[in-house]
Amino acid sequence: MRTAGRDLVVVAASAGGVDPLRNLLAGLPGDLPAAVLVVLHVPPHSKSVLAGILDRAGPLPAAPALDGEQIRPGRVYVARPDHHLLVQDGRIRLSRGPQHNGHRPAADALFLSAALDAGPHVAAVVLSGALDDGARGSEAVHRQGGAVAVQSLEECVFPGMPSAALAAVPEAEELTVQKLAAWVEHQSRTPVEVEERMPDNDMEREIDLLLREGPALGDPDGELIAFSCPTCDGPMYEQRSGRSSRYVCRVGHAWSREAMLNAQSDAVERALWVAVQRLEERIRVLERMRSSAEDRRQTISAQYLREEEERTREALETLRTLQSRIGRGDEPSLAD
Repeated sequence: MRTAGRDLVVVAASAGGVDPLRNLLAGLPGDLPAAVLVVLHVPPHSKSVLAGILDRAGPLPAAPALDGEQIRPGRVYVARPDHHLLVQDGRIRLSRGPQHNGHRPAADALFLSAALDAGPHVAAVVLSGALDDGARGSEAVHRQGGAVAVQSLEECVFPGMPSAALAAVPEAEELTVQKLAAWVEHQSRTPVEVEERMPDNDMEREIDLLLREGPALGDPDGELIAFSCPTCDGPMYEQRSGRSSRYVCRVGHAWSREAMLNAQSDAVERALWVAVQRLEERIRVLERMRSSAEDRRQTISAQYLREEEERTREALETLRTLQSRIGRGDEPSLAD
C-alpha cells in the first residue's frame, strides 16, 4: 500500500561506497516508512557479502533481493551480482538484461525503473563512485517528480558518480552521509503531491528490454555512428538529449559518453596486450632460428635474423609504452 511520503528509496554506490552505505543504513530508524533498494558495482562472478554488512549496520533488515517479491517498507533490498535490480508494479524484478555503462547491476537501470513505477514517491541517493552511472537515472527520478540527493563531494573517496548526478540534476541536494540519513527519513515522512504523469515511452521500452528473456534485435532510436559496441561489437546508435549523448547498440547495451570512452580504452588495451604477446612469440622464434643459423655457420642468414630480432624488440617496446599510456586513469576496477 502506497504511503503519503517517498516510500521507495533507491541508492547507488561504486568505488569507495561500502562505508558510506553502511553509515547511511546506520543512521536510518527501524520504523522507516520506506523500502531501500541498493545497487553497488561488483564483479559479475563475485560472491557479494554486502547484504550481510548492511544487515549488521543498522536496525533495518537487509537481504539479497529476490525476483518477484513484494516491496515492503522497513526493509533493505540489495542487488545481486550480475543482475539488474528493477522495480515493476511494486515488486522486485531481477534481470540479466544488457549491461548499462558496463555494469550489471547498474544504478541507471534501478533508478529508471523506480521512476517509471513510483514517480514522485521515489527518493534517489548517489554515493561515492567513479564515472557517471546513476546520472541519467537521477534525471529521470527528478523528471518524474521524485527527489535526488548526493553524497558531499568533499566527503567522497571517488566523487565521479555524485558529480555527474549533480550535473544532471542541479536541484539535487549535496549532503554528508549523516545528513543524507536524515534527508531520507524526512522524504519518507513528508507527503508528496501526486499529479497525473505523462507516459514515457522511451523509458518503458528500455525497461521492457531489460526484462525480456532474450534480447530483441532492432534498430534503436538515434543516429547510426561509425564505431562498435565495446561489449558485443555490434553497431552503435547515438541518442542526443540537450548537451549530453548516450550510445546504444541493437541488443540494448547502453553507454554514457564517459563510460563509452573508458570502455573503448579497455578494448584498445586488450588489443595491445594481444599484439605484445604475438611480438614476444616472434622474438622467441627469431632467437631459435638465429641460434640454428649460427650453429650451421650461415652468416648472412644469422645477420638477417639478428636484425629482425632487434626490430621486433623495438616494436615490442613501443607497444608496451603505448599500453602504459592508455587506460582508465585512476578509476579502480573494484569498489572498495
